[in-house]
Amino acid sequence: MPRQSASRRKFIQNSSLAAAGFFIVPRHVLGKGHVAPSDKLNVAGIGVGGKGQSDLAEFFKSGKVNIVALCDVDDRQAVKSRTAHPKANYYKDFREMLEKEKKNIDAVSISTPDHTHANATLAAMQLGKHVYTQKPLTHDIYEARLLTEAAKRYKVVTQMGNQGGSGDGVRRAKELYDAGLIGEVHTVHAWTNRPVWPQGIATPTGSHAVPKELNWDLWLGPAQHIDYNPAYLPFNWRGWWSFGTGALGDMACHIMDPVFRILPIDYPSSVECSVSAVWKDMWAEGGYVDSCPPSSIIHLNYPTKDGKGNIKVSWHDGGLLPARPDELLPEEAFGNWDGGVLFIGTKGKLLADCYGENPRLLPTTKMQESLPAPTIKRVTEGHYVQWVNACIAGYGKGVTSSPFEYAGPFTESILIGNLAIRSWMLKNPNLKGWNDKYLGRKTLLWDAKNMRITNFEEANQFVKRERRQGWELNA
Repeated sequence: MPRQSASRRKFIQNSSLAAAGFFIVPRHVLGKGHVAPSDKLNVAGIGVGGKGQSDLAEFFKSGKVNIVALCDVDDRQAVKSRTAHPKANYYKDFREMLEKEKKNIDAVSISTPDHTHANATLAAMQLGKHVYTQKPLTHDIYEARLLTEAAKRYKVVTQMGNQGGSGDGVRRAKELYDAGLIGEVHTVHAWTNRPVWPQGIATPTGSHAVPKELNWDLWLGPAQHIDYNPAYLPFNWRGWWSFGTGALGDMACHIMDPVFRILPIDYPSSVECSVSAVWKDMWAEGGYVDSCPPSSIIHLNYPTKDGKGNIKVSWHDGGLLPARPDELLPEEAFGNWDGGVLFIGTKGKLLADCYGENPRLLPTTKMQESLPAPTIKRVTEGHYVQWVNACIAGYGKGVTSSPFEYAGPFTESILIGNLAIRSWMLKNPNLKGWNDKYLGRKTLLWDAKNMRITNFEEANQFVKRERRQGWELNA
């Protein structure tokens, strides 16, 4: 809680209860399991349409949360949340909301487009507010490192919105791995059916009036100014580098989560990629370099934490898939509709669906054999309520599945894949010949400590983006 004043809850307990105890009904009078109003977590929402609306609904239905303030730059997106929480004060600028409501809120839920995650999250943490931020945690690598360090500095409870991190599936997969049933993993494949929004398209043009309900300048936030175009919102922003992080940023936090929870890896040492291209458009004047590619394959090389080996992790999106394992029968599903992850070890293979769900050894007949008993505690309350409970308990007293201590480095590692994609898409301004039209199709060597590519300087422009004036991050 903010250092400059006693917490609202402690103030009520120490002062108001003594002076006017009849205002607060003791919990034992209300009945077992009932949470007195004074014990509830006061939550504000930044970005309260779509996923933001459903996040707030999950917090609220726990019975342990008051939704006291709402913020959205687009009134159209805020309708459901405002209807569900009519007493909550409403704002368009989260900076104004945090300033005016800082004494009334304990925690903040952030579900804006990717490009504004860092600004909103850091501002809330600097006021001592606990934060729940949707995935991916940030838009670029530098932001992820900054938020990881800020969470420790400001001593707040944090959680990234990758719900599978609290699921039973990833815990069961780790139990199978820890039992040595697939041996030492040397290769991993992860894949998704995303994007399911437009990617690999030319930058939209034309003049469009900004809807009266939308504050376009606030929507842009730290992104460089471009004219309003309905092609960007409310959902298709994911496919544009200025605002989103593409298929990888959207889904890897769900699908690759088991990889980072199970294997002894941290940061990759190198990355390479290839992307699909509409050849006549990609390198044409004004081609699709502002848009994420329609599909890509990324290869990341991870040294193991003990320094004794390497693990190759490959990502596939846009309908591209790894080879189907021989142990899988023709009628058996290879992941699920959203995607999956395949671990290949020295003794066997382990397959799981999106979110790490339904982990199974291959061939699946092995799942009928005697398997190790569960040893890892399950998150029975779920990802959302876990964060609520940890916030109520206070920093250092509760537990979350994806605190920024974990989610920050995880997000960095994912975004290194996008760094490779954007490097691959760089155009050579000299255009000397067909083989010189792109610059970045090479293995990039990553110095994690200093957050730099060491063998291709052009790539480092994507580590930390240039922010619009007035939207700098003050760490």
